[in-house]
Amino acid sequence: MNWNQVQEILGAIPPENRGAMEQARRRWDSIAKPLHGLGRLEDLLVQVAGATGSPELDLGRKGVAVFCADNGVVAEGVTQTGQEVTWTVAKTMGEGNSSVCRMARVAGAEVFPVDLGMVKDTPPGVRPCVLLEGGTGNMTRGPAMPRETAKAALALGFSLAQELGGRGFRLLAAGEMGIGNTTTTAAVACAFLGLPPEEAVGRGAGLSDAGLARKRQAVARALAVNRPDPNDPVDVLCKVGGLDIAAMAGFYLGCAAHGLPVVLDGAISAAAALAAVRLCPNAKKALLPSHRPSEPCGQTLLGVLGLEPVLDGGLHLGEGTGAVAVMPLLDMALAVYRDMTTFGGMGIGAYRPDGEQVPAALGEGAAP
Repeated sequence: MNWNQVQEILGAIPPENRGAMEQARRRWDSIAKPLHGLGRLEDLLVQVAGATGSPELDLGRKGVAVFCADNGVVAEGVTQTGQEVTWTVAKTMGEGNSSVCRMARVAGAEVFPVDLGMVKDTPPGVRPCVLLEGGTGNMTRGPAMPRETAKAALALGFSLAQELGGRGFRLLAAGEMGIGNTTTTAAVACAFLGLPPEEAVGRGAGLSDAGLARKRQAVARALAVNRPDPNDPVDVLCKVGGLDIAAMAGFYLGCAAHGLPVVLDGAISAAAALAAVRLCPNAKKALLPSHRPSEPCGQTLLGVLGLEPVLDGGLHLGEGTGAVAVMPLLDMALAVYRDMTTFGGMGIGAYRPDGEQVPAALGEGAAP
């Protein structure tokens, strides 16, 4: 599938199904517990109903696509490690031994690492989908990638989401692996939101003060050299983004088109999510937040998207680990939503928003 075909589909993506969401909310309120007792977990399942179009929820088969790509901006000294680490971690993913793989086993999720362009050849166990040999160019000296490559990355991510949906996956997430991608993320956030680098750039995996200064300078130069158009998401992605961010944006669009809820990870995924929503506003219905990003631009991006994280534990590992960490919580909430007794079933009065008690005979509520 190419980008032109994807664009035709995007125009037909419906908004969230408000009727299904209302039924899901009524189901929550009928369950024998305090109203909104599970907080944002209840809200997330209501959103799942809106994305899928049904209050009959199924999160049984879970998958995590991890997009691996190198970034030429590493040449500016914006990271602690060299680009070879991208390939090493990707290799570990292909072997099923990386952090996200270990966590995914516990969460009951399958991991699908994808090579979009690294400094070395695709390692075993990783899907070869190379769009640029060696990864992107140095964005401080010109566009990170050709516009057509950004379109190809978007289409690739979209197609993968469609493939996984067709294979029966019901809850997806996207992760990334790419040294230097918190720098590209900050540049994307600055381009879309008009932020100064001082407000958007963070320490990534733990930069020194000097490294942080270099990173801010690199983002400022990339923006000045490329002048990305905030009204053209593809322009932003190709000039100051990365292959991973573009593919993740396409993945989120594919999930929305297929009616699949998809869990975000940290700042990098939030940048991709904003690109997806700028390309198709109705894509927001599919996006589920996971944790509060450590990178300052990540928190800003989630705020712009109107998404409130469930976890706030200082996570900044990447790979999709934050998204996977939320999956068992969603399973637990779903067990309550689907199987818990209603007020009427327990013979007790229901809670009401006005604080008045409902007699037991009236308290059962409507299940979907």
